[in-house]
Amino acid sequence: MTYRLYYSPGTASMAVHWTLIELDAPFEAVLVDFETGAQRDPAYLELNPAGRVPTLIIDGRPYSESAALVMLLAERHPQAALAPAPGDPQRARWLETVIFLANTVSPAMRDWFYADKDGAPQGADAVRALARSRIEDAWPRLAALLGDGRAYLFGDRPGAVDFLAAMLMRWSRNMPHPASEQPAMAAYLARMGGLASYAELCRREGLTPWP
Repeated sequence: MTYRLYYSPGTASMAVHWTLIELDAPFEAVLVDFETGAQRDPAYLELNPAGRVPTLIIDGRPYSESAALVMLLAERHPQAALAPAPGDPQRARWLETVIFLANTVSPAMRDWFYADKDGAPQGADAVRALARSRIEDAWPRLAALLGDGRAYLFGDRPGAVDFLAAMLMRWSRNMPHPASEQPAMAAYLARMGGLASYAELCRREGLTPWP
């Protein structure tokens, strides 16, 4: 299976890019340069009418939404064991966690960064304060999954939900209380940061490793 990923460094495409690298799946990476407004190019808008990343071409068709894409990649490559299989006792909690990251944490992150652009500037401070509260409440919830001593959120090897979670945690690095402020999360992020796939992701996207 060959894929084409449209990405921009450090953005929501990061989790999908990381998953593809971890899978060692053949794929073409196409840079969408936000600095030049490439996300608004008519040709790109045909693939992703929202003008965002990621867009992943699968079997000639474009698909978007980071959480959906990492879930789909885990399903298409079951041999990599990036997700608990149907019937696994952890499957329901895994699905719950992915949707929590997609529906609660990710929108709160957008509100934190773009409150004054997506809405009325005069209400931006209140929006950002609520977003910060939701984001900071997320880290103890994720830390609880590591309470039994497991290395990653759903076992002893990294999976699709880890790439999504670590991406969101990375976005918190300049917030008043980043995810790494909590010892359990700091240790977890150190393990994620030590993965060869993360080093390769940073090399390809030109990112400074964190933490």
